Amino acid sequence: MLQQARIVATVARDSTLARIELAFLGFNMAEYATWIAILVYGYGEGGSGFAALIAVAQLVPAGLVAPLIAGLADRFRRDRVLFAGYLWQAGSFGATAAALYLDAPIALTIVAAAVAATSVTITRPVQAVILPSISHSPAHLTAANAVSGLAENSGIFLGPLLAGLLLARSEPGDVFAVFAVVSLVNAVLVSRLPPSYPPGRVDDRTRTWRDGLAETFGGFGALRREPRALLLVTILTAVMIVFGALDLLFVAVAIDLLGLGESWAGYLNAAFGLGGVAGAVATVALVGRRRMTPAIAGGGALYGLPISMIAVAPSPVIASGLLAGAGVGFSIVNVAGRTLLQRVAPEALLGRVFGVLEGLSMFALAVGAVLAGTLIAAFEVSGALFVVGCFVPIAVALAWRGLAAIDRDARPVDVEALELLRRLPIFAPLSALAIDRILIDLVRLEVPAGEVVIREGDAADRFYVIVEGRVEISVAGTAVSSQEAGDHFGEIALLRSVPRTATVTALTPLRLIAIGRELFLEAVTGHPLSQINADSVADERMAAAHH
Repeated sequence: MLQQARIVATVARDSTLARIELAFLGFNMAEYATWIAILVYGYGEGGSGFAALIAVAQLVPAGLVAPLIAGLADRFRRDRVLFAGYLWQAGSFGATAAALYLDAPIALTIVAAAVAATSVTITRPVQAVILPSISHSPAHLTAANAVSGLAENSGIFLGPLLAGLLLARSEPGDVFAVFAVVSLVNAVLVSRLPPSYPPGRVDDRTRTWRDGLAETFGGFGALRREPRALLLVTILTAVMIVFGALDLLFVAVAIDLLGLGESWAGYLNAAFGLGGVAGAVATVALVGRRRMTPAIAGGGALYGLPISMIAVAPSPVIASGLLAGAGVGFSIVNVAGRTLLQRVAPEALLGRVFGVLEGLSMFALAVGAVLAGTLIAAFEVSGALFVVGCFVPIAVALAWRGLAAIDRDARPVDVEALELLRRLPIFAPLSALAIDRILIDLVRLEVPAGEVVIREGDAADRFYVIVEGRVEISVAGTAVSSQEAGDHFGEIALLRSVPRTATVTALTPLRLIAIGRELFLEAVTGHPLSQINADSVADERMAAAHH
């Protein structure tokens, strides 16, 4: 907790970063709170079918427009795009609130809600690209990214919770009105940021919309050529279909099954979110496991079966507990599936494969909403819960043979390397996916005694861990220290973007693990504790070398 407090304090001391992150917290709260509110409105107006229609009317346009909107940050000043995005959200949330207050025609309300849903697609992409341009150092950037993650997770929990409190006393229009004001405050917070220009603006003008489409849809061709990756993408899309169905089921369970009123839709959503956070912590146990199929199957069962069980003994406490359990399962099956996909997809196609997955996820949410509405109409809430809860376990069962084959053929996990990396403070805090990425791409080296591994003044390209043997560290021709199995070297030049600060020579035959520059920096700067530990090691070694 002390480290986390230090990270937040680092951001809070920088007024620019603090304003961006505070606005991002408000944004995440607004996104999830207004989503619950519009589904509650739809359910009240026309039942589950109408709520599903509203969900589709929001998600499909948002999914189609999102790639085009995200590209604005590559063509215009990013600070202005972020500001404009928050203004757009304030206006569209306000317009939706007005439509709800005035009891406007349903079609007009749906259009306003769709515009509001589309407006939220602009913030995350711009947030991701603007932080590096205004951060003063790698440590600053890491702290900013860490606080962004904290803001997002807090918004997922606090937004639905606040929506529940508002709906308990008022109506969906009030939720939109409150968050229209919040979005306006967000715009004020980011209104005077330092200018942030996208790199290569002139060159980017030569890029046509056909180029963007070719790159986007090229991922589908990659999946067609890689059936194992296609199978995993199918499973993960099924997971998101259920996630989309749950958005509507939260409302149906709260109002019809439990008879608790609209506010409990937000509370049930918050319970699922808390379970998801716990599940994310549990996925650390997946690191180093070659066989991911058991985790996919177990996570899928934990994700689905509690949903099916809610109707058996419906009560607020039981429903909240079961949904929290489902949230745990969601995190496990999602991380296990993505980890296995990362292993089997060709490295050159990995970005496009995950791009297709993200695009499909948006449309899967719409399919899930329609599925839930149809099932509620046909089998009532209890029947819909049972069917939706069985969806992912059945999908995993049908795909079992293919998943097992993927496990058998997947790249083996280097257990020795895993154990060495986990002992190092630099890598110990990393997530399952981050460690797995390193294990896939690291290189094994053998170096004879007397050979120079890195030379002072050379460009830095790798980070090294000693598996076996002993090395001498020298600066300006003078030996300053030695290292042996379990130690590491090469991090200073990588972290400080300087030439090699010392020469490392093999005193005995060596076995080394080498991690490329980009992969090392991506992993270390992607986690705040990892960055802090790496900087601490680098500072201590630089100080020791100059004494």
